[in-house]
Amino acid sequence: MAIFKSFTKSKFEISFVPATKEIRKFEITIFMNYMTRITESLSISQARKLVLLSQGVPPKNQGGNSLDATLSAIEHLGYIQIDTISAIQRAHHHTLWNRNPQYLTSHLDELLVNKKIFEYWSHAAAYLPMRDYRFSLPRKQAIARGIENHWYERDEKLMKSVLNRVDTEGPLMANDFDSKGKKMGEWQTKPVKQALENLFMQGELMIPSRINFNKVYDLTKRVLPDHVDTSIPGTEEYVRFLITRYLQANGLGNASEMTYLLKNTKALVSSTLQDLVSNGELFQTSVSGNSYFVLPKSLDLLNKPLARGQLKILSPFDNLLIQRKRILELFGFDYFLECYVPASKRKFGYFALPVLWDGRLVARMDCKADRKKSHMHIHHLALESGLVKTEAFALALSKELVSFLQFNECRNITIHRTSPLNFKHELERLVLK
Repeated sequence: MAIFKSFTKSKFEISFVPATKEIRKFEITIFMNYMTRITESLSISQARKLVLLSQGVPPKNQGGNSLDATLSAIEHLGYIQIDTISAIQRAHHHTLWNRNPQYLTSHLDELLVNKKIFEYWSHAAAYLPMRDYRFSLPRKQAIARGIENHWYERDEKLMKSVLNRVDTEGPLMANDFDSKGKKMGEWQTKPVKQALENLFMQGELMIPSRINFNKVYDLTKRVLPDHVDTSIPGTEEYVRFLITRYLQANGLGNASEMTYLLKNTKALVSSTLQDLVSNGELFQTSVSGNSYFVLPKSLDLLNKPLARGQLKILSPFDNLLIQRKRILELFGFDYFLECYVPASKRKFGYFALPVLWDGRLVARMDCKADRKKSHMHIHHLALESGLVKTEAFALALSKELVSFLQFNECRNITIHRTSPLNFKHELERLVLK
């Protein structure tokens, strides 16, 4: 065990030295009492800074291999959500590009083939770091035992037949099977596809690659690298993993956020959080009256600079934004993705992208990339009511749009509408000059 060496109120610097059992309890008590006093609450500005620096947006300057930087981002964030919407570059590419300016869309395929990442379920379909593979096993085990249900009904006979074919023939896609059978369920999928997905969710199949974004399925034993730890973590280890992984990637959080869309975990996480606070592994703090937990070492981020002048256009499925209630409470940004509602009911547009600038979420921009014509359409750019430095914002946005167009394989741009209306001229003057 190690304890503190030094700390000051003006600077959150926590370093550790070996301690004997005789002094450990006394010093930890002093340390915890002190840190409890200075972390009783964080200002909203401090909380936002902590969250953004933990999330890696805007990104800091990076050197070295760009593929390694992509893997590092995935390992730090814990997952990257996969999405099919292609109005602009898909969410998994967009999210990584915002953390790694040298990102290439080929990186994910390369990392998948090299078995550095794997596909499974986080709160949604996602790429996860292979080093965390064993922490996917509790859910797979629960699904296989029928303790946790997947959304597809189970046809055990069909599942066995499908598994035998993959075993015998090697990697297969859903369209390699006979397509007979009525589409079923909310997602209107064929029975064979449902069987493949059930086998995937319970861990008997994995996704070694995709072809034209279609999943290729193979036996898990043929996909996993030999060195991967496949031991199933105990309950305490698994819950601790959920907590620490979330806080490392998100800066601060509470039990509801850490267990977002995870079944049967909140009670265990809540009790473990209190244990970790008691033994000094976590601090509890308040932001605008809401209670959060934070790792002690994360507080040092408050001493680091945040690139407030750098603007980032975010994906709706970015890790920073995926929990809408959290982002409303911490950033005052009431966000709803309108692609799922009829056009007549949309206020901002089909695929409005949140815009981060000056440490805040200050706008949303509905875009579509016409890749055949290399043309980007900004159908509607809506500024938040609290944004007053519009000239500085317009300049930052015009600079970022240069990279954003290139990332989306576009050369030209049309700005159709802005709110307020007069901002359109201000932005066009910079973008179209």
